[in-house]
Amino acid sequence: MPSSTTRSPKTRRTPTVRAGAAVHKNHAIYFVPGLRRGLLVLEALASEGRPMSVAEIGKRIGLTRSSMFRLAYTLQHMGFVEEVPESKALRLGARVLNIGYAYLASQSLIETARPELEALRDRTSVSAHLAILDRREILYLSCIQTRSGFLSTINVGARLPAYATPMGWLLLGDRDAKEVGALFPERRFVQLTDQTPRNAKELEQRLARAREDGFAISHGVVESGGSSIAAPVRDRSGRVVAAIDLSAPDSAFDLAQFDTRDVREVVETAARISARLGHVAGAKPATGASGVRRRGR
Repeated sequence: MPSSTTRSPKTRRTPTVRAGAAVHKNHAIYFVPGLRRGLLVLEALASEGRPMSVAEIGKRIGLTRSSMFRLAYTLQHMGFVEEVPESKALRLGARVLNIGYAYLASQSLIETARPELEALRDRTSVSAHLAILDRREILYLSCIQTRSGFLSTINVGARLPAYATPMGWLLLGDRDAKEVGALFPERRFVQLTDQTPRNAKELEQRLARAREDGFAISHGVVESGGSSIAAPVRDRSGRVVAAIDLSAPDSAFDLAQFDTRDVREVVETAARISARLGHVAGAKPATGASGVRRRGR
């Protein structure tokens, strides 16, 4: 192989450095071509805006089929790209979308949601939380602690399995059965409580109910003696990009108001955050709290 300082007529040059990016004097030594190629694959899929075959991507970025196959395998193995069901075409995977969303969240979503979550906390005297989906888990981005003595045990950065949590059911609600099955291929799920879905079929039942209601209620689903009300946050396109909840020990809630006022407060708060993100509501989600089942959700 030629040394890092040797050029031949057939050597592929690195791309022109973007304006404003500093070029180190040892750029030729420090620059990693393999990483560049992987990022070019992601950029190609993002810019095209549709699934692409391995051959198409290779042609777009100037790679041989064998090189492109290895890149595609690696990126798919890591969750950055995924195959379209019943097709060998590739599209961006949840992991790269979550990285991009995590960046936007750190810049906008958290600050957008914070005043609404603080107001929700003040109106209900219960801790409020914001979470996103990170592959198989929910990731907490914000925790607005109650001013009472019932402090939340959830901290920013905490993770819980999405299949076992009401916020997870809402965050998975945009996925079809194949996508959910790919995320959770195991035949039996680890149980957090006796209310945890035991398998994919039971999980789909929870997802369907959450989609229908437009919110999810928990009494002892995540841990015994705790309750929560969760609702989805949608972006401009209508996609569920986050979820919020009120959660605390049962004793922190006014249970006489739980199925009515508190459900309404959470759903309306989620709608206001969604509107701040550019979502324009169409048909109103089902929010009739009077018919909510209090157990087994």
